[in-house]
This record gives sequence, C-alpha cells and structure tokens, in this order.
Amino acid sequence: MIEAELKARVRDPEDVMRRLEGLAAGLAEVYQDTYYDTDVGALEQSDRELRVRTVHGLEETRTVLTYKEARVDEASGSKPEYETRIDDPDAVHATLRGLGYVTAIAFEKRCRNYYFEARGRRMLATLVRVPELDGTFLEVETLTNEYDLPTALDDVRAVLFDLGITEGDLTTEQYTDAVRAGRRP
Repeated sequence: MIEAELKARVRDPEDVMRRLEGLAAGLAEVYQDTYYDTDVGALEQSDRELRVRTVHGLEETRTVLTYKEARVDEASGSKPEYETRIDDPDAVHATLRGLGYVTAIAFEKRCRNYYFEARGRRMLATLVRVPELDGTFLEVETLTNEYDLPTALDDVRAVLFDLGITEGDLTTEQYTDAVRAGRRP
C-alpha cells in the first residue's frame, strides 16, 4: 500500500486541535524513532527509509519495523510502505546492526493521533511536535494503491483545508533532515 500523506506547518495549533476533536478523540503518544542506513547512506541516497519506532501510549508500548520505498509522488512525498509489529525491539536493533546497518539518526516525536472517516476513506491526522524543532506540524494520511493515489491525495488535501490549513502551509521537509540540520554545529 502507499501512504498518501501531506504535511503542513500549523500556525494555530489550538484551532486545529479543536477542529480535530470534533472529528475524533485524540490519542497522545510519544514516538522514539531510530532510522537505519548503510555506512555510506545508500538508503537515503535512493530515497528509501528503514525505521524502528517504539510508540509509548497511555495503555501500551509497541514497536514497529517500517520500510519505505522511494517516493512515487514528488509533490507530496508519498511512498509505498511496509510495516510490521515486533515483539523484541532489542533483537531487531541487534539484527539490523549485525547486517551492517548503522543508526543514521534517532529522535523523539510527540504526537496526538486522530483516526476518523472522511470522504469515504479511513484517515489518520497527527499533530506533531519534535522537541528539537520549532513549531507544530500536522500530517494527514490514508492508505491507497498507486492507481488511486491522485484522488487519495485530493481527499487528504480537502481534509487539511477543512482543518484550516492553506496550500502555503504545506511542506515536504522531512523531520530527519530538519533534526539533522539542527544538530550540526
């Protein structure tokens, strides 16, 4: 499946949160993301991602392994995504290191997730704060196939606009790049 996703910088987080709360109850979670790559950056150079994410919620902690292929839509950055839950994160980290992968970057995201139906699709809207970055971000996504991607992105864009986001608020900047840039001396 392809994650049809758009991301925006949020100018008025309280207003967006109020609008989202009208659609669904928010779920607060903290993501601890570790991105892996080869020592020469082969995954990043080919626009692919390999991530281990541990999600700390109020009721549970879970870990998922995610692989994302290269973008299939340059304007949105949407990528085919493969994800599976893992029971033993330490074993997966050790396996990846044993296979020659190195930690490319690790950071924390503080998220508030909203799951709802819109335009006949299951949507996920996430308000995101990355402690190392200024501002609040909003991601809205739905899963689709390659043939339906343009329509799915139109539906995601419509949800964003319903939440008060404008075309000028949209961004394709990746958190990994922004955090990496902020850590440079």
